[in-house]
Amino acid sequence: MVQFVHPARNDITLAGVLAALSDPMRLRIVRALLQEGDCMSCTAAAPCPDIPKSTLSNHFRVLRDAGLIQTTKKGVENRNVVREADINARFPGLLKAILKHADE
Repeated sequence: MVQFVHPARNDITLAGVLAALSDPMRLRIVRALLQEGDCMSCTAAAPCPDIPKSTLSNHFRVLRDAGLIQTTKKGVENRNVVREADINARFPGLLKAILKHADE
């Protein structure tokens, strides 16, 4: 069975969060997850339907390693949710500010 590794709240770094969100695709994934407000599969959160699964998997791994998302296994699906409370506890308002100005 796949075991996902998620950093502890105190191990989430500003550099890691900013690096993960510097990619437009990953930023769109986080935005989609936040708009849904619930767990989403990798495919449902994908910004483009034709993105290769290996590329999509890598984007989710980067987001998970940075501490931005939590992934759980449900059947054959990987379900993802933004760790909004953890990010806001470490860096208050950062995620909201980044998403607000991402389209500028």
